[in-house]
Amino acid sequence: MDTKVICLAIFIITYLFFILLPRKRAHLALIASALLILSGALSLKEAFLVINWNVMGIFVGTLLVADIFMQSRVPAYIAEVIVDKARNAAFAILSICLLSGLISAFVENVATVLIVAPIGISLARKLKINPLKMMIAIAVSSNLQGAATLIGDPPSMLLGGFARMNFMDFFFYRGRPSIFFAVELGALVSFAVLYFLFRGLKEKSAFIPAEKVKSWIPALILVLLIFALAFASFIDTGFSYMAGIICMVFGAVSVLWNRMADKMRFSKVIGALDWETTFFLAGIFILVGSITVTGWIGIIAEFLSGLVGQNIFLGYTLLVFIAVILSAFIDNVPFLAAMLPVAISMSDKLQINPSLFLFGLLIGASLGGNITPIGASANIVACGLLKKEGVTVKFGDFSKIGIPFTLAAVIPAYLFVWFVWRH
Repeated sequence: MDTKVICLAIFIITYLFFILLPRKRAHLALIASALLILSGALSLKEAFLVINWNVMGIFVGTLLVADIFMQSRVPAYIAEVIVDKARNAAFAILSICLLSGLISAFVENVATVLIVAPIGISLARKLKINPLKMMIAIAVSSNLQGAATLIGDPPSMLLGGFARMNFMDFFFYRGRPSIFFAVELGALVSFAVLYFLFRGLKEKSAFIPAEKVKSWIPALILVLLIFALAFASFIDTGFSYMAGIICMVFGAVSVLWNRMADKMRFSKVIGALDWETTFFLAGIFILVGSITVTGWIGIIAEFLSGLVGQNIFLGYTLLVFIAVILSAFIDNVPFLAAMLPVAISMSDKLQINPSLFLFGLLIGASLGGNITPIGASANIVACGLLKKEGVTVKFGDFSKIGIPFTLAAVIPAYLFVWFVWRH
């Protein structure tokens, strides 16, 4: 059987089982990865190379920092301050989402979720509510704002490198408002969706800290990590290695500090890591990589290019919303990498400013991952953290928030780019 057919069949069947058996996602991803290798569809070397080791390093390293940050009681303290200052519980949760979006504009989304999650979980405990909706809101807020700046998310970095855009070009490009303003308009509308979601939490209570902060050192480590990641994005513009190394170094520093301060054994710290989500994330990279390596994304891209004809608005609309749909299931980095040359080709064919298609493509590819729990690495991590709290996230649970949030964010941004860049 053709390797293309094998990869596509394994990909589709595995994703169907993700929906049917959400508790077994890590096992399913590893089994599918093994089948791809054993069937010869992917070599062991190819499977190793398609894993984004930079993201894996970010996940494991930041998870170590976040775990020790959680133990310091600083997140609980911040949660208590937010609740005390907020008008009610709904505004406290929305404040957490705003914090998530702010950090995500400068730090990769997976790292952002791991940084903010301890605060969100502590807040949920204080309010005595299920953290499911809050954690999903944190994840989708991170994915949205990551597209706003050059350094916020790998797809932004990819587009910046491809179009030779610098940091300021994401604000104003060739004398016109750029992608930042499109994303922020979408964020403003999607914020209304989050308010509608949490509007019922009207209670207002003053919380007395149950325990004082043990140490501010983990918080300092975390702040330094955020600045280091923001700085690294200017140096490693291809998002290839530096962020992962930095996170692993800071993770090691956190473990060493914890060893000296609390005398906790290394084996206990390492054993407490979320290994299930780690293996699931690696399996997802292999699954999506198999589709990319065997040329399916390229085939889809060529089909779309031929479908458009001479209709600029149709071409732009198809590009954005096909990107939204496909990136709900396919990692947006290889998809965007495959589609950027197609967007340029379509622009040349229609004799229009390529920024229209490039910006529309970034919006669709970045925000479409918010539809499903497996559409973005940040979503996978958020679901893994919820599972650690004893909460299982089903596709329906995530999509009830993800679909309206995505539509609310995409449509205004899509229209903004069209009216600003169509000529």
